[in-house]
Order: sequence, then C-alpha cells, then structure tokens
Amino acid sequence: MADNQWGRRIKGFRKLKGMTQVEFAKRMNMSVSVLGELERGARKPSRSNLEQIAETLDITFEEIAYYNQEEDLYV
Repeated sequence: MADNQWGRRIKGFRKLKGMTQVEFAKRMNMSVSVLGELERGARKPSRSNLEQIAETLDITFEEIAYYNQEEDLYV
C-alpha cells in the first residue's frame, strides 16, 4: 500500500470518529506534526503505530491495516 493510502485511511477513520488532528494526536500521545506526516504519507506508520491508531479509534487492526497475501503479512 502506498504511504499516501495509509494516510488517507488514518485521516478518514479519524474524521469518521469526529476527532480533530489535535485531539487525536493528544489521545495518541503523539505530536500533531508527526500525525500530520502520517496522514500526508510523508511517514509510514509502524505496526505499533497502526495498533495504537486502531485502539484509539476503537476499530480493529484489520480495518486500518492492509494484508499483503503474497508476503503473508500486514503492511
């Protein structure tokens, strides 16, 4: 998955949950600038980032992550 697709998914779920970047970053204990980089695709989220994002947004890991069947892993 291209990095900008990660960002669009993160931003989309955040907005669906009615959170601003500032509120979401605070809940994630992350700077707004780092969250902005993730949402713009300038930074690729780590697995632990994705797990924390899913937990904070109250969604499953599978909803935020993309499963690569060829490599048999979430990317």
